[in-house]
Amino acid sequence: MKNISQPKIAAFAGGVGGARMANGLAQLLPPEQLSIIVNTGDDFEYWGLSISPDLDTVMYTLAGIANPQTGWGLLDEGHRCLENMRSLGQPGWFGLGDRDLATHLTRTQWLREGKNLTQVTRSLGEALGVNHAILPMSNDPCRTIVLTPAGEMDFQTYFVREQWQPQLTGLRWEGLSEAHITPEVRQALIAADLIFFCPSNPFVSIDPILNLSGVLDLIKAKPVVAISPIIGGKAIKGPAAKMFDELLHTEASAHSVAAYYQHRGLLKGFVIDHQDQDLESKLTTLGLDVLVTNTLLPDPITQKQVARVILDFVSHLV
Repeated sequence: MKNISQPKIAAFAGGVGGARMANGLAQLLPPEQLSIIVNTGDDFEYWGLSISPDLDTVMYTLAGIANPQTGWGLLDEGHRCLENMRSLGQPGWFGLGDRDLATHLTRTQWLREGKNLTQVTRSLGEALGVNHAILPMSNDPCRTIVLTPAGEMDFQTYFVREQWQPQLTGLRWEGLSEAHITPEVRQALIAADLIFFCPSNPFVSIDPILNLSGVLDLIKAKPVVAISPIIGGKAIKGPAAKMFDELLHTEASAHSVAAYYQHRGLLKGFVIDHQDQDLESKLTTLGLDVLVTNTLLPDPITQKQVARVILDFVSHLV
């Protein structure tokens, strides 16, 4: 990219990988050139509080206060409230930290006062010193529901309480038909010169955004570049590889990710790790421009370096 501050980018993100890639982009692009559109399919209520796991992971990562070991939650976190809740017989499977609770208490209060989720997220981000737009995909509930042989459960129950062990037989989105993208997301997509899918789970982080009415129409004429969340046949974090096996009955690979997106004709470019460089020629047969580079994102310095390489790669696509 001759001038990386010139094109406007809308990045779709969810989970730790998505947050870390968004942070790399945010270190290079000014706020007016980057919008981060975040999955809210994971949102749920716990202890009577409104929890937005992906929004918080992105927000904490951009604020520089995320726990670097887990990629989620906060640095220097304690769990005395969690311990006390358990002693009172309350559920303790979702490990809310003491400092993290302040975010959820504030979000819940503001939502009850009539603010929408976009307004709440903006105010929380500003309070933490985040300058870039972190945009919930919708202000309306649109919950990812996991289907298993034993029944249905919301995503966080599957992911955290059940440690993503149950077999998946399908996914559905509760509230999808009534949910709408926000005006802020619509404007970000209209203004974007490039759409970027961060290395997030395609099924439960990116698909919830794509499934919202109007999104595919808004991005179909724009170049879309995705970075694979699968490296060497494995997901860095979470159940993405397991989902390829159980939902699509196919082996998890960077090629599987590209093919999943490309069966809808979504992609123009695709980014894979050096470990998967033997797949490059196979990926080009899908009609993709391919970048082979390091895609592991353990720290902010590496995140910035990888983002710079990717921005250079997409310069000819914009």
